[in-house]
Amino acid sequence: MLQRYYSWQCLPSSAELLDADETPVDNELQNLVPNLLGAILAILWAQRGDWFFGVDMGVYYDPEKPAVVPDGFLSVGVERFVAENGRLSYVLWEEDNILPILALEVVSKTYRGEYGSKMKNYARLEILYYVVYNPSRPSRRRKHDALEVYKLVGGEYVRLPAEPVWLEEIGLGIGRSPGRYCGWQREWLYWFDASGNRIAAPEEQLEQERSARLEAEQRAERLAAMLRERDIDPEALL
Repeated sequence: MLQRYYSWQCLPSSAELLDADETPVDNELQNLVPNLLGAILAILWAQRGDWFFGVDMGVYYDPEKPAVVPDGFLSVGVERFVAENGRLSYVLWEEDNILPILALEVVSKTYRGEYGSKMKNYARLEILYYVVYNPSRPSRRRKHDALEVYKLVGGEYVRLPAEPVWLEEIGLGIGRSPGRYCGWQREWLYWFDASGNRIAAPEEQLEQERSARLEAEQRAERLAAMLRERDIDPEALL
């Protein structure tokens, strides 16, 4: 059982704890994949102030132990923004002991225990969902699928079937799909709605808006041309 801590216990603050361990990520996908999920939430949940999505940020759960650092994690029920400069780290005793509800690991070229030690650590911390995504799926790890989503049941992670995988407590699904992010066309992780529809990335949403505006302008031009052919002044109808 995870130890709970409280502010009156004179615990170290986020300003006193390390906010970087100087360990580089192996490749840019380890940042871009979770960044995309966070960017989609920033639009989808723009009116909500009760969530936080961290990328490559330390999660402190014990003042005497080093932080765990998921590639990405989602917490629900916390303040969206904290102070002017945001969070330095995610410190459990500064977050009303609200654990992340989801932890994400993106498998890199160098194996780092995504299917072993990290999974055990997140289970011990009682993080409800654990997501492992392998963008490259090298042959030596073929025993695992590209995307595996687990839910904590009785202290153990149980893999959830199907894809996209519906995350009931979050109210979203998660799954893979081809798409474009930062100008890069490839397979990405996306959020999905209850009907299984993929939620578009920010630049895709902008493109959809531009297409809708262009279509509206073209309809208006066609209507104006038709009225002129009939000797009707379009402005007279305004």
